[in-house]
Amino acid sequence: MDTWKETVLNIVKNTTLTHQQAMMNLADVAVSQEGFWETSPDFDRLHQLGIVCDMSEPRAAYAPRYALPDYEKLMREGSEFLRLEPPKTLDEAIHALQIFYLQVPSVTHMPVYLGNIDMLLNPFVLDKDEARPKIERFLDFIGKALPNSFCHANIGPEETLAGRLIIEIETERQEAVPGITLLYDREITSQSFAEACVTCALACAKPSFANHSIYSQQHLDSPKGYGIASCYNALSVGGGAYTLSRIVLKRAADQAKDIREFLDSVIPNAVTALTSFMDAKIRFLVEQSHFFSSSFLVKEGFLHRDRFTGMFGVVGLHEAVNILMEKEGKTARYGVDEEADALGQLIMDTLESLVHRHTNAYCEISGSHFVLHAQVGIDSDIGISPGARIAIGEEIPLYNHLRHAGKFHKYFPSGTGDIFPFDSTYQQNPSSVLDIINGGFGVGMQYLSTYSADSDVIRITGYLAKRSDMEALDNGEVVQQNNTIWGLGEVHNGRILERKVRS
Repeated sequence: MDTWKETVLNIVKNTTLTHQQAMMNLADVAVSQEGFWETSPDFDRLHQLGIVCDMSEPRAAYAPRYALPDYEKLMREGSEFLRLEPPKTLDEAIHALQIFYLQVPSVTHMPVYLGNIDMLLNPFVLDKDEARPKIERFLDFIGKALPNSFCHANIGPEETLAGRLIIEIETERQEAVPGITLLYDREITSQSFAEACVTCALACAKPSFANHSIYSQQHLDSPKGYGIASCYNALSVGGGAYTLSRIVLKRAADQAKDIREFLDSVIPNAVTALTSFMDAKIRFLVEQSHFFSSSFLVKEGFLHRDRFTGMFGVVGLHEAVNILMEKEGKTARYGVDEEADALGQLIMDTLESLVHRHTNAYCEISGSHFVLHAQVGIDSDIGISPGARIAIGEEIPLYNHLRHAGKFHKYFPSGTGDIFPFDSTYQQNPSSVLDIINGGFGVGMQYLSTYSADSDVIRITGYLAKRSDMEALDNGEVVQQNNTIWGLGEVHNGRILERKVRS
């Protein structure tokens, strides 16, 4: 009780929180207590060691972690519950989306998927000059009413007039919210539009580029295809993810005496404990929580329970490989030496096999299996690299780095990505950056993000924040956007500002 009281008082007394931020943090405290359902002794032990992590999700889950509503249905049919008619004008389309976004839950209490906003708005864009200020106000609404860069919009793959306007406006806005991904396919996306997206990304760290051709193939069984939500999470439209829990490979490697024990004992035990924990959480959400039985989003068909899955997150592969090499008396390093990279692939092959061997009846959209996710880390991670990324400070030459990433992205159908800041001189030559993106996608990369070394908006791990906002927060000032709080933690603990700048 004293710990609970101290947690509440810390929030109430925190002068750097807005009212909305404090309210959401207090709501999380209420549903984050243990005891709503039993966890296994193995999970509790591994959780104490930090080998498995529940991402501080509510123990009394009352909504899925990530939801990707079918916004096209809203444009076609409106919503009976919200008493919204199908929009006929751009003003009405924007109005409908603004109202609808405020009804979409997630782990952040805000929508993590805003839809393919260029495709949603483009049918109503009849005059560029008339549409531009309206779309600008729409983006400003998102940034101020949903102040969290996990709010993520998609554009593309086709070029549209609305898409052009969005990219032009975002290049000028220089804001962290919303996050944006271009669903990029060089066979569909025009060269000039892709280059405009590169110019925008160098200016404000968005859009990121998703390999549309690979993700489309991976989501063939999804009736409405896929969307990119939150950090870079590829999930089924009309569904999403019940939960995201993770294994911290670095800490698992610390507990193993050698590679064989790590692969034969430590990892299988951790996977069993974590999948059982995820099963219990999903069962509580589906069978006891109100969401799937009462939400209008489900009743009206914007979301479908059978299009949700569970995300099995992975962090710290880089450190795990190096630790295990040292325990074997070897000097090979991840990202540099073939032997170390082969071990990294063996670890991922083992994890993939173990996770796919487990079944969950409520994950029909992913073949009744959980899906692997290259989790981007949390602000308290110290010395633990996101997903399968090469650690900051140990980056390798660019083209080798792209090939290395291509070896590991294939393991993560529910999201992965690498980040490459570029020297400001690249702003004069966006086609060269696009060539690099095409090259990365050609060797198997699924997601790539970039920004310019001198831009104010930067990518933290999978989300965006402004350097100027983080500096203000560090000086004790109140900032509007939640992601600034997490970003500052990553700056202090994750060496975010020390990434290798490609020149």
